[in-house]
Amino acid sequence: MPILHCIVHHIDKATSEQPATLRAAGTPLPATPLVDSLLAAFHDAYHAKTKAWGHFLPEQAQGEAATQPVTQALADYLAERHDFPALTRALAERLLPLVDDHLSTSGHLLCFDYRHGETRYLTLGLVHQREGFGIDDALTLVPATQLNLARMSLALRLNLSQWQEGVASRHYLSWIHDRGGKKLAEALAGALGATEGIDATGETRTLLKAFSDFVEQEELPEEQSREKTEALIDYASAQASRGEPITLEELSELLDEQQPRAFYEHIRNADYGLSPEIPPDKRTLRQFRRFTGRAGGVSISFDSHLLGSSIEYDEQQDRLIIKQVPKQLKEQLKRQG
Repeated sequence: MPILHCIVHHIDKATSEQPATLRAAGTPLPATPLVDSLLAAFHDAYHAKTKAWGHFLPEQAQGEAATQPVTQALADYLAERHDFPALTRALAERLLPLVDDHLSTSGHLLCFDYRHGETRYLTLGLVHQREGFGIDDALTLVPATQLNLARMSLALRLNLSQWQEGVASRHYLSWIHDRGGKKLAEALAGALGATEGIDATGETRTLLKAFSDFVEQEELPEEQSREKTEALIDYASAQASRGEPITLEELSELLDEQQPRAFYEHIRNADYGLSPEIPPDKRTLRQFRRFTGRAGGVSISFDSHLLGSSIEYDEQQDRLIIKQVPKQLKEQLKRQG
């Protein structure tokens, strides 16, 4: 990930009574392997978080945010009317009220302008420090201060390439939306003049439901069903770790090389209402797996999200209760009766 610019500002929040203040850096950091490693660690920490995905509102719809719209500051920067320190100072100033209202400690605002493949990104994150321990050359225990990337609660990433090119996307901008941090996430969106454009959690759930329906419709053998489930989860998890969307056509090709459009056509024909590209939700993906078992001529396979709803397990009596019998199985049972 080649870094074009990197700068670190400090937002000071001495006490809960005092307003947050900005101590801005005047120049970007020089390019070093250490800065490269910091971006890589920041990237991993950011994409491990639950995020909201959206886009900038039209200027006339931004309300108070339109007094000095973020989009104008970005346009000035990309047109080289402003430099990176000026852009990030302006963005940092917008974050001060959020720190006052929602956070209680000081932090360093890490700002990166970088490329990943052919795409250019701008990313910012407020990171706090934590006290730790280290060992020096004399094998003596010494105090060591570290950036606590795992506890980052205020951060965003903008796909500059998509935004600058005017690509019709509802999710070129993302920001942290952790559980318990709803008000902070909403305040950040307001400060940016942005709105959520796609429900990543809902879309991921719908995609998994579409996959479950596809497996049931195709009546796949247990082993083949498990392989396809693993392929879906591996691909979606890898995209989530990179901060990239799931592309339905690409996923369909991965699931079946012989019929690369089978899953894609299933989604389109059943009209699930899915977007062609879906920002994956890691938490939803982690909860998805298939339960399978075979014994005494009985073979059972179902998705974990059905447990507790249409399927119940009675551990006391060792029974599995199926509330919604699949249509094809129901027809076979009726014919047998």
